[in-house]
Amino acid sequence: MLLGTATQAMQNAYAPYSNFHVGAAILTSDGHLFTGCNVENASYGLTICAERAAIFNAVHQTQGKLVLRAVAVVNGNDVPCSPCGACRQVIAEFGANTAVIFRGQKDYVEMSISDLLPETFRLT
Repeated sequence: MLLGTATQAMQNAYAPYSNFHVGAAILTSDGHLFTGCNVENASYGLTICAERAAIFNAVHQTQGKLVLRAVAVVNGNDVPCSPCGACRQVIAEFGANTAVIFRGQKDYVEMSISDLLPETFRLT
């Protein structure tokens, strides 16, 4: 379900520079789904990843009461694509036990965010 939803979200990606289209779908602890896609910019540092786009959308829709259960990430090139470091940190912010599903070397992989980002930065 999450991978299919992420694939649909990927169709909206804006990637004229890399032609690397990415979609993400997140499942919240209360069962709601949110999606996002990557949006590139000529000033590359202003580009946003699909995972963060989905999470920021969910934060807005839940008035900041977001708790993640799972995140799925797909790409149009069907190549390995785990979340980047910035996305890992944002995922961890909203759920220390979040399952993350992404394309690995041979197939899709599911790992916990705590395995993907050990020793997560926290203020508390």
